[in-house]
Parts: sequence; C-alpha cells; structure tokens
Amino acid sequence: MREPSSPVLPAAAAGALRERIRDKALALGFDAFGCCEAALGPEARHRLADFLAGNRHGEMGWLAERTEQRADPRALWAEARSVLSLGLNYAPEGDALATLARPDRGNVSVYARHRDYHDVVKGMLKHLAQFVVKAGTDALRDAGRAPESARPPGGGPEERRGRTGTLASKERGEASKGGEAAGVGADPDHPQVKVFVDTAPVMEKPLAERAGLGWQGKHTNLVSRRHGSWLFLGEIYTTLALPPSPPSGGSCGSCTRCLSSCPTDAFPAPFQLDARRCISYLTIEHAGPIPPALRPLMGNRIYGCDDCLAVCPWNRFASAGRTAKLQARAELDAPHLAELSRLDDAGFRRMFSGSPIKRIGRDRFVRNVLIAIGNSQDPALLPSADGLRGDPNEVVAEAAAWACDRLATGGDRGGDRGGEAAAPPGARTVPDTRIGM
Repeated sequence: MREPSSPVLPAAAAGALRERIRDKALALGFDAFGCCEAALGPEARHRLADFLAGNRHGEMGWLAERTEQRADPRALWAEARSVLSLGLNYAPEGDALATLARPDRGNVSVYARHRDYHDVVKGMLKHLAQFVVKAGTDALRDAGRAPESARPPGGGPEERRGRTGTLASKERGEASKGGEAAGVGADPDHPQVKVFVDTAPVMEKPLAERAGLGWQGKHTNLVSRRHGSWLFLGEIYTTLALPPSPPSGGSCGSCTRCLSSCPTDAFPAPFQLDARRCISYLTIEHAGPIPPALRPLMGNRIYGCDDCLAVCPWNRFASAGRTAKLQARAELDAPHLAELSRLDDAGFRRMFSGSPIKRIGRDRFVRNVLIAIGNSQDPALLPSADGLRGDPNEVVAEAAAWACDRLATGGDRGGDRGGEAAAPPGARTVPDTRIGM
C-alpha cells in the first residue's frame, strides 16, 4: 500500500497541534483523548482472525466482512495518517446491577437507559472534526506547508458547505467508506478527517489502547485508569501526521472478577469472548429464539448486560458521567415487566423514541421481557405471559409459552452454564460494539 502524500508538520508544531486538539476535545465534553498512528499491530489481526475462525461472532455476519479494512485503518482509508480516539464517560450514579435483585422489574444495560449514544458521540465528533480541519490548516500555513487560501473560508454554514468538503460529503459517497468526512475537497495539501462511531469496520478498542486511553481487559472491553470500564468510544481518522499519545499504564493483573461474574460463562479464556453465550448478544443482536439452556441464566436482563463491566475494580476511580444528554431516564431504571409485556409496536416506538433499544423492535424486546417473566418466580406475572401465547410473532408466542410453563412449575433460576448455545439466524441491527474482539 502506498504511503499517504499528506503534508507533514515539523515535530514541535505537530505536538502542539495534538495538544490543541486534546484541549478542544475536553472542552467539548469528551472525557478521554488520545492519538496513535493509523495502524494496528499483528496481535489485533490475529485476535480478530481467531474470533471469526471459532465462529464466536454468532450471527453477527458483518464482523466477518471487510476484515482487511477492520484490521488495518489504511485499508479502510489509504490517506489516513493518524487516529484520534475519544472516550465519553457514562458511569452510572449508583449500582449498575441493583435492579437484578428485583425480579418483577427489567434490568436495562446502563448505556441504554438514556438517549442513543451513537447520536450524541457522533455530534461531538463532528464538532471536533471541524476544529481539526481548521487548526490543522492553520498549523500547516504557519509552518509554510499550505498556502493562505487553504484556510477554511468564513461565512455561514451554507457558504462553508459550498466551498469545503464538509461533513455533508457523506451524501456524495463518503459513507460507502464507512465514515463521515470533513476537509477541503480532496486536495492532498489540506487536512482531511473522517468520523466513526460503531457503524464502520473499525477496531475501536485496540485503537483506543494504542492511543493511550487504556487497555483491553480480560472481558475484551476497554479499561481506563480514570474511568474504569465505562467509556463510549469514537474515532477521527485524519491525514495529519500527529505524534502518538503516551501509553496509559495500568493492567488487569491477576484479577478475574469480570470472567467469574458472567452469568452465562461467555468467556472461554481471558481476553476471549464467545458472543453466542453473551447476554448482550442474545438480547440485542440475536433475533430468533434464545437457546433454552441459557434462558434461566439471564435472570431479568431484558436489554444487554453489565455484569462484567460493573465488577471491574478500576471502576472505583470513575465518577458518574456528566453529559446531560446521557442522563438516565427514570422510567428505564427499573421498569415493571408487566407493563413492558403489554407494549404493542406503536407503544414500543413511543416509549423508546431516541433510544438504542428502539433498533431491536418490539418483538425481540418483548421476547426478552417474557424470559425475564419466566425467571421471576412471581405468579402475579402469569397473566402477562399467558396473554401473549397467541402473539402473531412466533418467537414471542414461544417465549410466552415457556414463561408460563416456568411459572406454573415454579422453575428455579438455574440453568446450564456449560451447555451448548445454539445460534439460530437473526436479523442484523446496529451493533453493540462492546461485543467482540
């Protein structure tokens, strides 16, 4: 692959620019910032290959697509020189697992108790990307590497859209590359950027580790010395060559709390996840019937699972997330299972408008609720399950029958932690990228 021909700043100017970008990121509300070369080492590629070879991605077929681009940022965008990795803290105010002790309520993963973080993070990334383009152009001009005309023009938003290749360029085909772009046309003398939040073949956790935000823990998610396991991640790829941030330090040491806390034994080994057994995968990505052996182990987790994240000892250094748009909705802290079971499609859409939960649809969500009802050991919930035996959706109707049988026979909340987890075909949703390598 050819080396990008983007202009290169002197070392001192590049370092100063990186710090300006960092300051701006923090001012915009990001909690963590780091920079690395647009490259990944062989370990990330080997981990991805092993994950796919073992079919541990289940029905998330898109993970097996565009693997070269996923494993190499420059295969996704040849002109990329650096990756800016951004983290947004979403740590909860209280105990993330408190609702698990209330079997008549549903437990929603912390990240889904508020607005869809994809929209929040992407908006912040776009603001930062615009700053990177302007600051980068100014730095190149001051270093004598770009003409005065390279500066992004002034004027209002419409003028800027007409004279620069701004974020709107995705409508001209940039989205096909997996990111949204900002810059000045395609001129190699000017800085270009692309922003990513989950929906492109980007290995965000290995990149965040290389950028100094933290390290991939034994649960495969990023761990930060300051924010524990509670960071949303986003990336900006840029043609600017910037110096890498220093390593974060820290490690998991001999701790295995995340591994032993998993209700379904989804970790065959440290740093390895079998998504087919992961409750986040089962409740979000998987559209068909959930394997019966795993259902009793799910308890009342109706959307995602935070167990492996919440028990991380590094969380003791994390403060509660401060982004106003990501404050938890009170009605999602401990929603009543009986009320959730009565949602029709219109009611579901109203309740979860602007929420990541909306993406999985009413049927998949009510299926999850019925499994929680079956695990509740609460006879008062039997009418809620019985009323859905005749649901038009076969998966919902089957889950309702299962829940009724569990309640009628007083089934305990045990299950087969070592049983085989079948993976029937399921429809693709916007992925929860916390699940995976």
